[in-house]
Amino acid sequence: MSVDAESVSVAAVPAESSESAVLLDVREDDEWALGHAPGALHIPMGDVPARMDEIDLDADLYVICRQGGRSIRVVQYLRRVGYEAVNVSGGMVAWQKAGRPLVRDGEGEAKIY
Repeated sequence: MSVDAESVSVAAVPAESSESAVLLDVREDDEWALGHAPGALHIPMGDVPARMDEIDLDADLYVICRQGGRSIRVVQYLRRVGYEAVNVSGGMVAWQKAGRPLVRDGEGEAKIY
């Protein structure tokens, strides 16, 4: 049984995460450290099943990775277990290209590529 993964453009994602809209970043720790969206929830793809309790079932859930491959798989998984999740097309690369805000943990300029 296949579960479709709906995708939206970065322009459709709210500028900041809130109680009603969550941007779930499923990239690895080293990718996250270089740059990420302000307020995003970071759970690496492999940790998602074990950390489901951190994801608000009632929020609009936007899932993002570097370019879209991992996030599509996470969206398919989340939809199978009852979440209304959508994939962010083009991932964080498209996010940076669109001029959306980026922050970084620590020193240096936040960047994705």
